[in-house]
Amino acid sequence: MKIGIISDTHRKVKKARRAINTLIEDGAEFIIHAGDIVDVEILNLLRDSGVEYVAVYGNNDAHLAEFHTQFNLVQEPYYFEVADIKFKLMHIPFYMSPDADVVVFGHTHEFSLEFINNTLFVNSGEICARNKPLSEWAMLDVENKSYKLTRYTRENKSDIIEKKNFKYLREKK
Repeated sequence: MKIGIISDTHRKVKKARRAINTLIEDGAEFIIHAGDIVDVEILNLLRDSGVEYVAVYGNNDAHLAEFHTQFNLVQEPYYFEVADIKFKLMHIPFYMSPDADVVVFGHTHEFSLEFINNTLFVNSGEICARNKPLSEWAMLDVENKSYKLTRYTRENKSDIIEKKNFKYLREKK
């Protein structure tokens, strides 16, 4: 199963739309937003994408609480399962214990990927291109015995989307 991962969109609707559309074009069956959504239009993009999704509140999302019942918004840490894989989702990397198969977080605006004791820790980086002139997002492909992660990057004012692939063998539990 292919799972798209985005984070830290910070009102950048066009950049979020490009990332979501790219993930869907590349086969995403589920999308995770790791917080700092900021603009309700980004929640509309997720809901209207036709793909199941979940989005966690970030430290800049308190004002989105009024829309809680209209979207699949959750509080951190949030545990859920997709494709028989247990996920833990948060915005701020505070609950970093390896108590899930995949731990997804945001907040730092930095791409991060670690595989420790059969737990994959993923921060897809920032969509908003605030800390660097680059949008980042990811696709996690859960296979029978492995995780394949594709990191997407797009420099500002460029139409070129770069991809870098990572693969980790996992033990089925």
